[in-house]
Amino acid sequence: MDREGINQMKKKNILSSQRAIALLTLGVLFVFFSIFGNNFCTSDTMVNLLESTYYIICVSFGMTFVISTGGIDLSVGTVAMCGALVGGVAYNVWGFPMWLSLIFIVLTAMVFGIINGILVSYLNVPAFVATLGTMMMSQGVGYIVSGVQTMRYPSISEPDGWIKRVFYKSLSGMPVGIIYMVILFVAAAFLFRYTKIGKYSCAIGSNKEAARLSGINVKKWGLIVYIISGIFAGFAGVFYAATYTAILPGSGSGIETNAIAATVIGGTSMAGGSGSMLGTIIGVFIMGILKNGLMTVGIQQQWQVLFTGAAVLLAVLLDIYRNKKVQQS
Repeated sequence: MDREGINQMKKKNILSSQRAIALLTLGVLFVFFSIFGNNFCTSDTMVNLLESTYYIICVSFGMTFVISTGGIDLSVGTVAMCGALVGGVAYNVWGFPMWLSLIFIVLTAMVFGIINGILVSYLNVPAFVATLGTMMMSQGVGYIVSGVQTMRYPSISEPDGWIKRVFYKSLSGMPVGIIYMVILFVAAAFLFRYTKIGKYSCAIGSNKEAARLSGINVKKWGLIVYIISGIFAGFAGVFYAATYTAILPGSGSGIETNAIAATVIGGTSMAGGSGSMLGTIIGVFIMGILKNGLMTVGIQQQWQVLFTGAAVLLAVLLDIYRNKKVQQS
């Protein structure tokens, strides 16, 4: 076996151990907050935890594809909110039916994914710069299209309130969004593990030039990766609109940070070449439990932000250590 194959095996072994560590961390946090938190281990808290992670899970799935190529997408949060604003304008101002307005959300986000893919893959703009630019662009588009007005989606009792019953919570209180999360997880995991897009993403992340020389169209597949990220951001916009109803212009910043942290905590390397959808979803719930758990022990919001930032830094440091371990082996 050549050196590249040996490194790939080592990456897989380290990824598996990282997932195990992440799962252990999730369990420890859950037990800790269950013991010391105020009403943490209750049905209401668990439902709130799920509701606050639906859209983060969506963008994190797309982020896993992007980071596995060695790229980054800083625009996913604002793109999701821009899509939700455009969908809100389509419903409230243009008079489009709700189902078509939801399609507008996904299409808007997909367009930004295409822009990101062209900038990064075909024009060779660094991913950080390209997606930072589209992050600001999507905020601007949201401001312009909405006229700097909050866009509102129907409540569960209104005529088009089916959006909440279908994507958020049934009349009986069941968090139906978890069903869609399972479906999206299965779809994302299948694409990443068993199709060309997942295999080529990791190949590009491991060694872009070697992937090109082996016959992989790195530009084409790089574009597809960002389109996938945009589509998942669109789904996030749909879930956010169904969950929270009111969409504020300019919102969305910070979602990408949670997605990046969750993805890296779950074992996807910032250097590219490896990734895991299972690890990503574990990472999302670690971030969600940390946020909700800190509230139950009386930690104020400013401290919650501090601890979340520390979690992001810890995730990046673990990734750096992981990469050094592979290189030194």
